[in-house]
Amino acid sequence: MKKRWNFKQANPDKVVALQKSLNIHPAICQILVQRGIETFEEAREFFCPSLKSLHCPWKMKDMDKAVKRIRQAIQNEENILIYGDYDVDGTTAVACMYSFLKKLYPKIDFYIPHRFREGYGVSKAGIDFADANGFRLIISLDCGIKSCELVAYAASLGIDFIVCDHHLPDKQLPPAVAILNPKQPECPYPYKELCGCGIGYKLISALAEEYAVSETTVTAFLDLVATAVAADIVPMTGENRILAYHGLLKANRYPHHGIKVLKELSGLKKELDINSLVFMIAPRVNAAGRMDDATKAVRMFISATEEEALHYARMLHSDNANRKEADSAITHEALALIEMNEEWKNRKSTVVYQPHWHKGVVGIVASRLIEYYHRPTVVLTRSGNYVTGSARSVPGFNLYEAIHACRDFLLGYGGHFAAAGLTLELEKVDAFREKFEEVVSSTIAPEMLIPQLDIDAEIRLSDIQPGFYNIIRRMEPFGPENMKPVFIARNVVNTGSSRVVKEDHIRFSLRQGNATFSGIGFDMAEKFELLNQNKPLDIVFKIEENEWNGQTSLQLKVLDFMISSASQNANTITMA
Repeated sequence: MKKRWNFKQANPDKVVALQKSLNIHPAICQILVQRGIETFEEAREFFCPSLKSLHCPWKMKDMDKAVKRIRQAIQNEENILIYGDYDVDGTTAVACMYSFLKKLYPKIDFYIPHRFREGYGVSKAGIDFADANGFRLIISLDCGIKSCELVAYAASLGIDFIVCDHHLPDKQLPPAVAILNPKQPECPYPYKELCGCGIGYKLISALAEEYAVSETTVTAFLDLVATAVAADIVPMTGENRILAYHGLLKANRYPHHGIKVLKELSGLKKELDINSLVFMIAPRVNAAGRMDDATKAVRMFISATEEEALHYARMLHSDNANRKEADSAITHEALALIEMNEEWKNRKSTVVYQPHWHKGVVGIVASRLIEYYHRPTVVLTRSGNYVTGSARSVPGFNLYEAIHACRDFLLGYGGHFAAAGLTLELEKVDAFREKFEEVVSSTIAPEMLIPQLDIDAEIRLSDIQPGFYNIIRRMEPFGPENMKPVFIARNVVNTGSSRVVKEDHIRFSLRQGNATFSGIGFDMAEKFELLNQNKPLDIVFKIEENEWNGQTSLQLKVLDFMISSASQNANTITMA
């Protein structure tokens, strides 16, 4: 698939000033300025994240009300129910809050809604469970900000809600006794991008102050918070980066039993990093809710012993194996449906449906299809008497607005800019497909249909030294708004030793001046003929470590390449 090369810019005067104060490679200073780090003090805080830089939890609107209501519940010996979403963010948040409050007070339980029977967020079944079991206070985590009617229903039963959520509120807020959400109007909390577990952590921090609980009791949850930050794809900036940085330290030194056994089951030998949390730990936790019941994910995280945690982790590991099998099978079926229909192949949107597809993985499949056809995608399956599914967007396109424009064909829908869920009648699938294509075709900008490759800085291969790479490593943890740097090197030549490996990939051997580097380019075999022309190349890459036979060396992870052009303007978007 062709890519758009987008060269990021930085104020050159600010780059020069930062380079003088830091005395490091100007390309790294350029990247720092692009990311809003312009002074020595800001760089020091960035490279050495400190827990002391976390904001006071009491700055969050309604924090005093939340703590007061929990104190009241404990004094009056009320039953407290911790309620959370079935994904990584929700289950880790519930595990943290449950474990902390259990140290203070015994009448605590938790509830995770079933994905298929109850759906996302606060459910009537959950509130009825609370009422039937005598709970008078529900603390919702990673959900509840849009549950106005259900929170009102709970209030009619004499049940109070404390809502801890990070999703964007509607104009109408639920009638809860306290709402902890930095995105709500008039909330003065300085950092707005916490995940659900992060907001729960702030409530724990405030409660710890109220009850004079030690700081180490609070920081003991940081590995779970880091897992949530990584999995929920929130910006890796500010407090999120501080929490993730220290959470990773804890995950590698004194992890929760659940993190430790999941790492062992995944076969990871080296230290955990953000990629490990995103691609090895998080999928196993998410699989519980996708394939079955996420309650066991919480039970794994709150396990008192490693043996108990392993019992539940094995269930999650099995769920994940089933998830991967379903994901792979459905993706292949969906691609085959598109390939068989010539008209669908050339559309600007994708809508595919099969009644037997597993409801828990259609969102993942939608993301997979975008890797093949870079366009807004909807994957549908049968659910009872109706058709339901998930939609995913491409960067820059407002998916929610597109689905809203198709509302006449839908029974229900919800979501945001990049992802959505929807329900419709079986006989409306074809009509919805046509309407969705009509809406997307008329509103999407042509460049959005081509993947964009953001390039941070230009360097020479000779710049790639251990010291240079070590500074890049200190920019971790990486994530949205602090991604691993992407570089370009121009007028690089093939040494003649590059080759196709395992049919799909290229093992590069490249030279620029006196510097020679090897590299790997995944799924690039079809571009090998371009490499074989033996003309100077511009290559886009990340730098990574390669371990082989006990030896560690630096190599290039090549993301794209093209024939060098002397007339190419480095400050404009070009095509590869």
